[in-house]
Amino acid sequence: MTNEKYAKLTTSLIFLWLLFSLTASALHLFSTAPGQPPLPVGLAVLIPIAIVAVWSASSRPFRQFLLSLNPRMLTFVQAWRIAGFVFLVLYTYSILPGELALPAGWGDIAIGATAPLVALKLVHSRYRKSFIVWQLLGITDLVSAVGLGVTAQLNPHAIATSAMTVLPMSVIPTFAVPLFMILHLISIAQARRWEEQLYPRVGEQLQSSGA
Repeated sequence: MTNEKYAKLTTSLIFLWLLFSLTASALHLFSTAPGQPPLPVGLAVLIPIAIVAVWSASSRPFRQFLLSLNPRMLTFVQAWRIAGFVFLVLYTYSILPGELALPAGWGDIAIGATAPLVALKLVHSRYRKSFIVWQLLGITDLVSAVGLGVTAQLNPHAIATSAMTVLPMSVIPTFAVPLFMILHLISIAQARRWEEQLYPRVGEQLQSSGA
């Protein structure tokens, strides 16, 4: 299968994934009683990451397709995480507990705000370590947010995290978090190969595409 076909296939799968997230959320399939482990949401986070990991490990063409993706575009996508300010808004109105909303919100804002700078300046073998560190910080933010969400859910005395299991917030843990995690992991895998393969700067890409 060519990279073009893989691109179409993965685009379709991502669309179906988002559709499933929206539908399952509308049917309240991710809802969990207070004090109970949020297993549905946990599975929604882990299963897509596991599928991509197993698929890439077992299929060399798919792995090569992932490694061929432009790391600048993958990093630019992380800029959407600046929308994490919504966590702070929900905390202000006592809809989410502070132990989840504050670190998750500020962490997402930090990653989202710096993503364009990282994409423009650090996608180069010269800055490989800095690029990988930033990607790891992004992963840490996602993992800690999920962990804090589980902790808050299990605390019967904390503000309920039920808002994260219904629309529109449910799209974050069931779609956005695993997708951003996958993009971070792909970017790290690419950066480890930069001594062998370098990517042009955005300006060079624009010039070549306009030629």
